[in-house]
Amino acid sequence: MRLVFAGTPAVAVPSLRALASGPHEIAAVVTRSDAPLGRKRVLTPSPVAQAADELGLPVIKADRLDADATARIAALEPHLGVIVAYGGLVREPLLSTPDRGWINLHFSLLPRWRGAAPVQRALIAGDAVTGASVFQLVAALDAGDVFAEERYEVPSGATSADLLDALADIGAPLLARVVDGIADGTAVAAPQEGEPTLAPKLTLDDGALDLTRDAASLLHQIAGVTPEPGAHTTFDGARFKVLRASASDAPPLPPGRVTASGKEVVVGTGTSPLRLETVQPAGKGAMNAGDWFRGLRIDQPVLGA
Repeated sequence: MRLVFAGTPAVAVPSLRALASGPHEIAAVVTRSDAPLGRKRVLTPSPVAQAADELGLPVIKADRLDADATARIAALEPHLGVIVAYGGLVREPLLSTPDRGWINLHFSLLPRWRGAAPVQRALIAGDAVTGASVFQLVAALDAGDVFAEERYEVPSGATSADLLDALADIGAPLLARVVDGIADGTAVAAPQEGEPTLAPKLTLDDGALDLTRDAASLLHQIAGVTPEPGAHTTFDGARFKVLRASASDAPPLPPGRVTASGKEVVVGTGTSPLRLETVQPAGKGAMNAGDWFRGLRIDQPVLGA
């Protein structure tokens, strides 16, 4: 079967490699254009583009799946389109261009967390179990019939980066099996069951910590927004990032109050304190919370004030 694969970030690379090692022809890899990275803003190919180059696969670079991209893909006469975190929508007539349409590897158990940030939203909500789903792409957002899914228990302390990496690894063989099933006619898709929840893209506001909330929900929030857009509050009138935190059994503190409890640096919340592990004050690099605290000349500083 002749495939077109669309993807951009590193989490799509395991799927591309899994398909490339299988029996199907990948006629082209579609990915977003080179992006400026680093302090020098050097134009850099996407992780998928780099992997495609290593595999010797032709690449189509397009920031939108517009008429030009559609024409280039149609000229390849693909049997099936496969998309994993490309970063753009597939609309008609491209949606119907491959003989068997498009399938999508999505990092949630659909219909829970339809949208751009399923892993982040699952962590913020405190989901104990998530997973990966392979479904038929339709015009409605992540609403197509599901071919297969794989459940995954969320590890304690996992950030969105950790969870995305894990789901990318378990999703790749799942996707490959579905492609094989479509090719030999054994794959069967079933309608999604249950009430959908939405997972819109995160904004900077999603990382703003309200330290009057309970400690558990704050930890879920920090996990979900790490590394992007990042958890943050304020200190001394400037943004203060919380890069890593954990639960603490220290005595209660007023929300936002920071103190040392034994070897821990803790901050008060609406319930029990949180242990601050790694922080980043404005204008400085990431540092151990203890080093930051010892360098202050303030008795019991307050975050978020």
